[in-house]
Amino acid sequence: MASFLFFITSTIFTILVQSVLPVQAQTYPIHVKTCRSYCGNLTVDYPFGTRPGCGHPGFRELLFCINDFLMLHISSGSYRVLDIDYSYRALTLHDPHMSNCESIVLGYRGNGFVVDPWRSPYLNPVQDNVFMLIGCSSGSPLFQGFPGKHLPCRNVSSMGCEDYYGCPAWKVIGPKRVGSVYGAGPPECCAVPFEAIKAINLTKLECQGYSSAYSLAPVQVDAPGRWAYGIRVEYSLSDNEAFCKTCEATGGSCGYDIEGVHEVCMCGSWNSTSNCDSVHSSSNGPTSHLVDIIEGFLTSVIVWMTLC
Repeated sequence: MASFLFFITSTIFTILVQSVLPVQAQTYPIHVKTCRSYCGNLTVDYPFGTRPGCGHPGFRELLFCINDFLMLHISSGSYRVLDIDYSYRALTLHDPHMSNCESIVLGYRGNGFVVDPWRSPYLNPVQDNVFMLIGCSSGSPLFQGFPGKHLPCRNVSSMGCEDYYGCPAWKVIGPKRVGSVYGAGPPECCAVPFEAIKAINLTKLECQGYSSAYSLAPVQVDAPGRWAYGIRVEYSLSDNEAFCKTCEATGGSCGYDIEGVHEVCMCGSWNSTSNCDSVHSSSNGPTSHLVDIIEGFLTSVIVWMTLC
């Protein structure tokens, strides 16, 4: 009788193990890239994400896909993302109320560009991006506290207001060219690099509008009608990138915890603080679950055989 019971239990045990192991092999190590997404014709990948918990914590709650348009939202407003260049780590942004060569937009309607202090280590306009502030008052902080009343206005990558005045849009306004010294009044346009003032806040700067252009080519384009208008922003990861590289090498997706502070490696139905290989041996992994099943089964068999 004991031999028969042993045969039955061994057969059941073998069937159980063979049915569970294939499931375990399928759930690990194959992990779906849960964070890569698409919005219109743009690919959204690390360090960005449009889903909660995806990407680097420094870029959390930054990008949103709305009606197939990828939007970037910061404290100064929302901008349409025209391009994400992962090779050069840059984004190209569009503000619909920003002036260009064909149209001057006044009335403080433009967003400008202001980054939250906690996000500034990760996101800033590139050095070859010029901001041209338009219609600033004489009391603007731009024109206060400079020795000899010399204006901070200057060209950036050979782009500036003197050339910008040649655009068709200025024929309507008729700019006052007062030069680089604050004389009878401030100029209608003042070009500055972002790092000079750290924030393009039209209200605080008392400027009615702005334009922005950037340069990509090594040979500068002089004609303002051929400039690339928009805001070119570079992104950076101030901390070690080894975590995400290790996570992706083990089949995971890089994300962050519910507090939006610490990075995690998302491995299908599990999250790891290191990589997906460590999940395999963790207490929450499928191997541990299999052991629990076997232990429970063997305990039941022993009790059953004892009673028999």
